[in-house]
Amino acid sequence: MQNENEQNRKMDIMVISPHPDDSEFGVAGSVARWVKEGKKIAYVICTNGDKGTSDPNVKPEALTKTRMKEQEAAAKLLGVREVVFLGYEDQTLEDTPGFRKDIVRWIRTFKPDMLVTADPYRRYIWHRDHRITGQVVLDAAFPYARDHLSYPELLEEGLQPHKVKEILLWASEEPNYYSNISTTFETKLAALRCHESQVGGHHFPAIEQWLRQRAEDAAADQDYELAEAFHLVEIPW
Repeated sequence: MQNENEQNRKMDIMVISPHPDDSEFGVAGSVARWVKEGKKIAYVICTNGDKGTSDPNVKPEALTKTRMKEQEAAAKLLGVREVVFLGYEDQTLEDTPGFRKDIVRWIRTFKPDMLVTADPYRRYIWHRDHRITGQVVLDAAFPYARDHLSYPELLEEGLQPHKVKEILLWASEEPNYYSNISTTFETKLAALRCHESQVGGHHFPAIEQWLRQRAEDAAADQDYELAEAFHLVEIPW
């Protein structure tokens, strides 16, 4: 039986982002809609984003602090319940047992029905951290988070196995699931604006135009105006 603290940490959806700001680009419109529908959502941010700048005067340590604050502000605006920072260095993610265990730990902690992350199978030009994160999340969800003999030390911490039902992959080249963000697109933009170090200044109008066009294209065959597109993976076992 779950204690009160475990029940309070139970989430409907867990978003796993390679860097601060990736979730706002990939899924923030849907997050805003899901929150309005009463869903409880947690963010897990894998890297500290300490290389995400073209300014030679910004030090990695300062950038890390800035990006954490920006991500926390964006999550608060969207209504995300918890934000977890794993703290890996930007551009260093690898498919390791340790990284996989970190994801399994938080799947078993939050016990979500759905995971959302980057599609690891996007071809050719794709940030390595995105590719690695997506693959590790898929493996963590099945079978590692489900099987009690995977990472048995987590059982000693009281983290019981958990079966995820669905995974949504953003930036997929083979989308098969479309989320209506017609009423939450502006909220998505507002959350993205929180990442001033990444999209601030004269860059944002072009980013907004690109995001709007992408959302319109995703909704082209739907009966609504704007969408976020994903590849949906269902886990039947």
